[in-house]
Amino acid sequence: MLMLFAPLSLFAQQKFGHVDIDNVMQSMPEYTAAVQELEKLGKQYEQELTSSQTELQRLAEEYEKTKSTLSATQQQEKEADLQEKYQRITEQAQQNQQAFQRAQQEKIAPIQQRIMQAIEAVGRAGGYVYILQKGSLPYINDSISKDVTSDVKAQLAKK
Repeated sequence: MLMLFAPLSLFAQQKFGHVDIDNVMQSMPEYTAAVQELEKLGKQYEQELTSSQTELQRLAEEYEKTKSTLSATQQQEKEADLQEKYQRITEQAQQNQQAFQRAQQEKIAPIQQRIMQAIEAVGRAGGYVYILQKGSLPYINDSISKDVTSDVKAQLAKK
């Protein structure tokens, strides 16, 4: 009978933790700086795209006003030119989106890596079996799992 309850008592002695990674990340000055840089970059891309779209709209309106004075060949050339400009704007938008995603990855990945290293250090130092991300599971029992968010923040402050 003792052999049946031995695994349960061992399980009860194990330490489990959970961490609010979003809270940790938002408390980091480098994350705040990265977000600000990304917002600035996003606004720059948005302004470029808006400017291109405004120019295309102006050209399309100009074409509509002068369309009746143009020959069929000139109309086809203008329409082809407008279509080409529209295609370039579409490609520009896609390229901007890809560039923004790369910038996001470049800025955020090192921060996430530092957080993971801090979580690992807290886990080793505290003898935790698991440290789970809060919010990634439907339920975490706070009576058997310690919130180590502040410990992770303290670990990050050491570096």
